[in-house]
Amino acid sequence: MRGTVAVGMSGGVDSSVAALLLKEKGYNVIGVTLKLSSANNCDLDIQVCCSPQDIKDAKRVANYLGIEHYVLDWEELFRKEVIDYFVESYREGLTPNPCVFCNRRVKTGRLAKYVKVFLNADYFATGHYIRKNLVDSFHLIRRGLDKKKDQSYFMALLEPEAVDILLFPLGELTKEEVRKIAQEYKLPVSSKKDSFEICFTYGKTPGEFLEENSLIEIKKGKIKHIKGEILGEHRGLAYYTIGQRRGLGIRWNRPLYVIEKDGKTNTIIVGEEEFLYTDSVEANSLNIFLPYEKWKLDKIYVQGRYNQNPIPVEEISIEQDRIKINFKEPQKKFAPGQILAIYQGEDLIAGGVIS
Repeated sequence: MRGTVAVGMSGGVDSSVAALLLKEKGYNVIGVTLKLSSANNCDLDIQVCCSPQDIKDAKRVANYLGIEHYVLDWEELFRKEVIDYFVESYREGLTPNPCVFCNRRVKTGRLAKYVKVFLNADYFATGHYIRKNLVDSFHLIRRGLDKKKDQSYFMALLEPEAVDILLFPLGELTKEEVRKIAQEYKLPVSSKKDSFEICFTYGKTPGEFLEENSLIEIKKGKIKHIKGEILGEHRGLAYYTIGQRRGLGIRWNRPLYVIEKDGKTNTIIVGEEEFLYTDSVEANSLNIFLPYEKWKLDKIYVQGRYNQNPIPVEEISIEQDRIKINFKEPQKKFAPGQILAIYQGEDLIAGGVIS
């Protein structure tokens, strides 16, 4: 026996195959599923919510594999740590990434600690497409082999001590290979669709979710050109993001983009594409996996949103929990509130919240 590993089972294909592979390798596998929503009315064509149906699917897979399975009701914790953060961020005019915070505060980081203490697990595993690497005795998260599915970006704020006990069985596989394994072993969820959207908005856009549930006051405001001219009225800051071009509802002699969202004045600043570029980015709440003295500037790249091409770095400065990064070439602005992931080669070495 290679030790006990608890697997976060969402009821989907990826986590189910992760549990299967670990059992095949000789681990004592325990399935753990989080109840994060009481909603029963999720459209199965959307596949976005951690619903009671997902719990049933996870339990079916656990029974099929012959492993223990636990369900933890963390719905209230999820609301406080993730949904409330999401709402407050939009109230401040920011564009949050709830999945990254969820991985730190609920699904991955907190759950890893929980299973170690309460289930006596030696390891915690997930179905993310991520690998691990050991650099000078530091366990680092590494990009998955399948670059189209690489999910390392979503781990940028994970507490470093949680990484030590994490296992990612799918890190060396492609999505197609994982689907094939699920079908070959006839897993009960082998044909289940993937989830893509924010899990608690049920397919709604952030603006729709916030307004329909009266979570924040959505107020109309001015759309102003970066040079000062008032061009029109927006429907509410939550409906817009940095870099957005379509849906502005204004006319101009050249295409305009959202350059900035000013939460204090409830104003959207727009401008031509050249105003969308910047030479640098700053982030706070810096989370470091590899000590700064071990960073190699010529191998460092950053990513300001999921699936973005890595951006080479010219200069870095750190002060307490803040970091400023200068690019080698101007880049389109990142949205404040989003996550900055910092890589050395393929290894995730730090992360922060873009300011």
